[in-house]
Amino acid sequence: MDRWVGKVAIVTGASSGIGAATVKALASAGMITVGLARRVGRVEELKGELPTDAAGRLHAVACDITKEEDILSAFKLVEERFGGVDVLINNAGVARQGVELFTPNNTQALRDVVDTNLMGLMLCSREAFQSMKKRSVDGHIVHINSILGHKVLAMGGVNVYPATKFGVTALTETMRNELRLAGTKIKVTSISPGLVRTEIIPDSMKTADYPILEAEDIADGVLYVLGTPPRVQVHELTIKPVGENM
Repeated sequence: MDRWVGKVAIVTGASSGIGAATVKALASAGMITVGLARRVGRVEELKGELPTDAAGRLHAVACDITKEEDILSAFKLVEERFGGVDVLINNAGVARQGVELFTPNNTQALRDVVDTNLMGLMLCSREAFQSMKKRSVDGHIVHINSILGHKVLAMGGVNVYPATKFGVTALTETMRNELRLAGTKIKVTSISPGLVRTEIIPDSMKTADYPILEAEDIADGVLYVLGTPPRVQVHELTIKPVGENM
């Protein structure tokens, strides 16, 4: 991580779970870290969990990534205050439990998932790329994907969520090719966790009966892929809890 010390990272969905663990890890590793979230106050509160020097590197910016104007405003602010972005962690994601694909009047619930998990990720990646290209930075874009982006499990209530995560898997390869063809050395990585103890997981699954990861385990994965040498691109990293049968 030495080459990223003093560089700028943006993390979406930074108010809880994997996003919160990741902004704390990046700030502790020496990066100027900007946490984007709708619940911006919760990102500010994370400073109290960090040593003084790391807390000073963590900055909270209000942003709803389903709204393009919010994304453009956030990236403009980062450019004006910090010069631009060197690392983007596309963590923001939602699921709508208890809604099936064929549930009547489910349009908004499905749109929320697609707009967050796919459109928000694409627009943030676009803006990060433009910032990196403008400054000739060999940056890194990391998508927090899911094992459901590689296999659809025989379970109800997941509706369009796996489809969006399969989309992230495809987008990772598409972006890798576009970045390569553009003549850049910008990296793109997909990290696919199994079950993680976050707000997105039903409480019924947060028991001793289910092998489960902690958000910090995924933040450690982020640090690992960022810490690889410039010649190395980790394209896909799958992280599962020991004993998981999915």
